[in-house]
Amino acid sequence: MTKFVLARLASALLIIFGVSCLVFMLMHLIPGDPIDVMLGETAHPTDKDALRKAMGLHLPLHIQLLHYLQRLLHLDLGTSIHSGRAVTTILLERFPATLELGAGAITIAMLVAFPLGIFAALRQHTVIDAGAMAFALTGVSIPNFWLGPLLIMGGALWLGWFPVSGRNGLLSLVLPALTLGTAMAAILSRMIRSAVLEVIHEDFIRTAQAKGLGATQTVFRHALRNALLPVLTLLGLQFGALLSGAVITETIFSWPGIGSLMIEAIQQRDYPIVQGTILWISLMYIGINLVTDVLYALADPRIRLRHPS
Repeated sequence: MTKFVLARLASALLIIFGVSCLVFMLMHLIPGDPIDVMLGETAHPTDKDALRKAMGLHLPLHIQLLHYLQRLLHLDLGTSIHSGRAVTTILLERFPATLELGAGAITIAMLVAFPLGIFAALRQHTVIDAGAMAFALTGVSIPNFWLGPLLIMGGALWLGWFPVSGRNGLLSLVLPALTLGTAMAAILSRMIRSAVLEVIHEDFIRTAQAKGLGATQTVFRHALRNALLPVLTLLGLQFGALLSGAVITETIFSWPGIGSLMIEAIQQRDYPIVQGTILWISLMYIGINLVTDVLYALADPRIRLRHPS
């Protein structure tokens, strides 16, 4: 197991290095001069040259890349053009809100999807199965930019149960978490149903039933664990997307997370913030994929036996 984790960690570090270089190159290919954004196009050329030298933008591109990678080793993502604060500090301030939203959304999704998907698989071709698949189709079809305002109208304006926007206590989490969790639950329930259907007809399930195990024990002790691999894949991808910042949902509900930070930085042309958020999003995906690989090995020991290194 240790060799398996170390091999995946080495692969993740290599990907992080590649992503860091790619983010740096993409930011330097964007049209426009950050010096003009900071000082204005009407600033004196001497002032522009002085600031460019102070920021190291006059150096060759490969030297700038080397300095950039050295700063990354010290968790230094630069300074915001708009506020003058460290980008790392701003990201760390915004990340707890995104983590809270992601945890709330995935909790709602799992509470809905697991029972729905399991019962749909066990009651295939019945009313329960048809209703579960109708819910899944509806959830996938409704976009967040429509469901979010609809929940605001119903839960905040008409009923007055929840705040309209912002992050002020547990009640303010309900509507954005429902917006994200509903769509995720729809996708997840379909995956759980398909995975359980593939497993419940296997020989080891029939053997367990022949030995006298009840339906509940058979499903939860044998079928569900063997059906977890594709579900873990989907959970990892969805949770990675949530932690990287659900841009539309955070913007609709004025949720102070990574997604809304990126939109604000784009509008203000704050290039260091944009670069930092893109890198942060990439690192979240890589980290979640690494955790998913480890959970794979824990759920199915055959994975680490096939890939010991």
